[in-house]
Amino acid sequence: MKLDIYNKSGKKTSKKIELHKNVFNVKPSEHSIYLAVKSERAARRQGNSQSKNRSEVRGGGAKPWKQKGTGRARVGSTRNPSRVHGGAAFGPQKRTYDLKINKKTKLLARRSVLSIKANSNQLLVLDDLNIKTSKTKDLLKVLSLLKLSNEKIIILSEKDNKSIYLSSRNIKNINTRTVDSFSTYDIADSNYLIVDKSSVEYLNEKLS
Repeated sequence: MKLDIYNKSGKKTSKKIELHKNVFNVKPSEHSIYLAVKSERAARRQGNSQSKNRSEVRGGGAKPWKQKGTGRARVGSTRNPSRVHGGAAFGPQKRTYDLKINKKTKLLARRSVLSIKANSNQLLVLDDLNIKTSKTKDLLKVLSLLKLSNEKIIILSEKDNKSIYLSSRNIKNINTRTVDSFSTYDIADSNYLIVDKSSVEYLNEKLS
């Protein structure tokens, strides 16, 4: 499977790039995508909410009055959950929301979303992603020439490409990821995927 390569002027070049069939042309597995996205979104949750139980609330160490003879109900502590300033009964505790997913399922999910983009004409390969000035207006100009101004876009680039990150961080609906650290959710949650030649070669090698 071959795909046309564009330049930053929005024009199609005479070159094409080979997309590995095991990466960009597999039968999509919707269930694998669902499991991967569910796991990735769950991992983003902090799980830091916590309330103090009766053993953690300050005070209440001494028995407030004797067990018998007062006419009142027996009480062991003024910090039990039924009293004001007492601890919380069954309150939230710190936890992790991580969900385990098999490596093969995770790999299939990534191949599936890449194949969906490639077969839906939502994958665009540029000959070069470097922007010399790293200014927002220059990236906006490139997107305008590519006719992608109002689209939700994910850009995959090499690890050391800071120009894309600096020029895109103030643009709404534009997300950038390095080609070695993107997630299934990143690709699935975008309308278009933009990559350069070196990134496609990396994906062909690592995901095939």
